[in-house]
Amino acid sequence: MNQFFCRVVSTVASNAGSYLTLPSIVMSLSLEPPPLPNPKTGAQLKLRFASFCTGLPQANHHRRASRFSLYPTFGSRATVTAILKTREEGKRAVTEPAEPPVRIVAVVGEGSFSPLICAMWEEVMLHTAKRLKWVDEGYEMVVFTDNFCQSNDQTAVNLQKELFCADILVVVAVTKLDSVKWIQTNSRNIPNIICFESNLDLVNKLGGSYVHSETRGSMFGKIVGIAQLKKTNETKEVVQTVSEAWDRHNSDDIRFCLLVIINAYIRPVPILKNLRAKGFSTLNCMVKNCGPRILDCLLDPNCRKALQCLNKCSPVDQVCNYRCIASYESPKLEAFSLCVLQKHNCLDLDAKIPEKPYVQPMLMFRGKDLCYETAEDIFVGWLGSLDWSWRVVAGQNPAYDHFPCQYQLFYRGKAKGSFWYEPVFQVKTLEGEMVWRRRKYRVKRAKVPGTFYFSVLDNGVVSNEFWTIVDVSEDFSWGLFHYHGAARVAGQSYTGAVLVSPDGAYPKQTKGGRLSYALEKCGVKEWELYTVDNCSCEDPPLGIPEGSSLHSMVDVEDQGWASVQGLPNV
Repeated sequence: MNQFFCRVVSTVASNAGSYLTLPSIVMSLSLEPPPLPNPKTGAQLKLRFASFCTGLPQANHHRRASRFSLYPTFGSRATVTAILKTREEGKRAVTEPAEPPVRIVAVVGEGSFSPLICAMWEEVMLHTAKRLKWVDEGYEMVVFTDNFCQSNDQTAVNLQKELFCADILVVVAVTKLDSVKWIQTNSRNIPNIICFESNLDLVNKLGGSYVHSETRGSMFGKIVGIAQLKKTNETKEVVQTVSEAWDRHNSDDIRFCLLVIINAYIRPVPILKNLRAKGFSTLNCMVKNCGPRILDCLLDPNCRKALQCLNKCSPVDQVCNYRCIASYESPKLEAFSLCVLQKHNCLDLDAKIPEKPYVQPMLMFRGKDLCYETAEDIFVGWLGSLDWSWRVVAGQNPAYDHFPCQYQLFYRGKAKGSFWYEPVFQVKTLEGEMVWRRRKYRVKRAKVPGTFYFSVLDNGVVSNEFWTIVDVSEDFSWGLFHYHGAARVAGQSYTGAVLVSPDGAYPKQTKGGRLSYALEKCGVKEWELYTVDNCSCEDPPLGIPEGSSLHSMVDVEDQGWASVQGLPNV
């Protein structure tokens, strides 16, 4: 057995770049600040979230040199530092030079519709511009429609100015020949160009190199094949990651595509820190501390399948990674990741819970100020009248909110002051089998009523989350909960929002656009929500521990929605 173990360790060492997509073995992508004001729009004006480009040097080792001496080249650029006088000592403190902004230009086909519940591409890309700011204020994205050829000359001039400064050009649903020719003429010096659903004569570039392929039929077809791209495996991985993410058709992944390109070709994006095992120190940590757990995992069919599945995912692609985990979770996988990641942090990662967007909790419920006890009762919801607290109608996060048949169980524990959350949900495994999964979160009150700290051990890795009760109707016919979270040692940060109701059906009425307003507080558009499949949910493994208690302040009998829908009151 010792000799076999040595051979396994040797195999792990020789395949460190493949087996050990370690933080992928754990959970949790997405980030975000309060909704920014809606930009002014106009048929003849560009749409933007940034000022016009200025004469700042594009100081980054991935960036091209400017075409005029006003923009110093990389080799000769001047470094500007800010000198500040401290109040305490009156000394001069030199700060690091601010990084230049990352400039992105998006051109979309005028009047074109996206696959996101019929939202127009113009609106989708404008919203993406907002959400990029939540990741980094230095990401400046402007959005144009392709009507510049028919509009006044100033619109075309404005677009030319933006293209001159652009690090990335995104072209979406542009098919008109005059627009295509104009873009070809005015984008030759942009180092990164990606085209989706557009005329095939538009070319793609990554890192200044043209990307070609023999495949020309798919949405991102000219990049998928990369047949003539003389670049590294890293470039191939970027191409694959961007292509697969775009094809998932959700707002998180559209933003993710841009972040991947920024990270690879412009400057590092901290939340996309490469999570693959690298170097001897990681391997040494694993073998020294977790040798038996590695062996157990490699000998277990499900655990081994999980590692093989994860190896096919980009290490920063949370959607792909968590599908692997949920499909093949097992005690061996949990022990493996608990040892390698949670106990010994062999990848030396430290993800933080995102601070943005700031989402204000609801302040009042049924005419009274919201208190902690009432907020907990809102979470408990329908449990007691029904076998569950809430059912998820729709969710925003593509990795964690989209599973079928999601039931929420909130309850007070036996210990004084204890509160628990247990989600129960279905997973369609990658082998096509439908299985039930269940997690258990400890819930603690945060500083403001309506906000809570959640923590869970998910497949061996602890995730900590900050939840907000955004709004709940007085009759409990629907609710909206928002969360920020991080799996620290997995290097994963994420956010999401879930719309809930007692039966999993979409709310029939929301007074005065109340639901839309609640979503806006979260920085979420209604077309971003993914509707949960609640059609085939037989025999969910529900139930709560004996001795648990439910409501403290809210009288379930007051929930008038039950009588309207024919559900039993208690």
